[in-house]
Amino acid sequence: MRTIRTLLAFLALAIPAALFGQLSISISIAPPALPVYEQPICPGDGYLWTPGYWAYDDGISDYYWVDGEWVMAPQEGYLWTPGYWGWGDGGYRFNEGYWGPEVGFYGGINYGYGYYGEGYGGGRWDHGHFFYNRSESRVDVAIIHNVYNERVDHGRDDKRVSFNGGNGGIDVRANSQQETAARQSHVAPVAAQTEHAQTARANPELRASSTQGKPPIATSPRPEAVYDHQATDPTRVVEASRSAGTGGATEPRVDSQAKPLDSPQPRTAVHPNDLAPVQRPEPTNSGNAKADKKYQQQQDTLIAKQNQERQSLQQRQDSEHQRLTQQKASDAQAQQLEQKHRQQTQQLSDRHAAQQQSMQARQPEPRPQQDHPDKKH
Repeated sequence: MRTIRTLLAFLALAIPAALFGQLSISISIAPPALPVYEQPICPGDGYLWTPGYWAYDDGISDYYWVDGEWVMAPQEGYLWTPGYWGWGDGGYRFNEGYWGPEVGFYGGINYGYGYYGEGYGGGRWDHGHFFYNRSESRVDVAIIHNVYNERVDHGRDDKRVSFNGGNGGIDVRANSQQETAARQSHVAPVAAQTEHAQTARANPELRASSTQGKPPIATSPRPEAVYDHQATDPTRVVEASRSAGTGGATEPRVDSQAKPLDSPQPRTAVHPNDLAPVQRPEPTNSGNAKADKKYQQQQDTLIAKQNQERQSLQQRQDSEHQRLTQQKASDAQAQQLEQKHRQQTQQLSDRHAAQQQSMQARQPEPRPQQDHPDKKH
């Protein structure tokens, strides 16, 4: 793929989105269609759904899939505006997503699960609490009671198009309300989101070229039934006070016939102590003793840092278990906490694997051996 390799990094908090909204990478080929995937159950109160999207790695000239995830809002009252690819000046550019008091323009893209091209119908803030729309968000009402039911119009069928403008793209422009929202103060993606994207970038199985645009994580089976509780009457229900935005098309659904190209192994680790020890690589012997020593020191520093992060997360999780025991929590609450811990541990493991892969890429190259002429006798 032909690209214009001009990269501007914008890392900012609470600044107008117009100042950091568009990343100047121009791609000549449009991103693939949005794949079919199943939304995992919400891990706890206060988490908001951020949909999956196609990102681009200029280093390998390929798109890669960043799966959707539940993320804690950076502050009360903030909602997520998804990023989107848009056509302009002869190429496709990605407009970064952001957090803000209102959902802004995201290209009219139908990301599903409440994001149907305009606004967000999966939930809303009310008096300091986030309420989940059970028709769009998978929540366990035995744990989360801030719920309501409201039908959301899914609009037209757009064939799961993932970009705005250009040949075959969504032909929608921002309205006046969305333009106003774009001028408000915003918060850039939080650390959990950037780490999640970095992990996806390091996974070759999520690249468009190797999966024909159908990443295996997007066609995985439904989550285990133990987490798929049937909805019951909530303790607290709020009647609909406003309708969600329209536009977009059919929501993501499970393709029961689809099989991943290479099914990932089940993730069983719940806590950092369940993970296998961090493996220390074999010492390098590139022929450059100074470079080998420096690389080994970098490896030792990384391993020590990762072990410390494991210990810190384990201690936090242990403290949460103790508090839950003191509160005499129900089995459902204990199960919810275990699910949260499993996700935290897996995210940590994925991030550490990406760091190790990046470190190995910097391993000193072996020096070429010089040919010695045969000795004459």
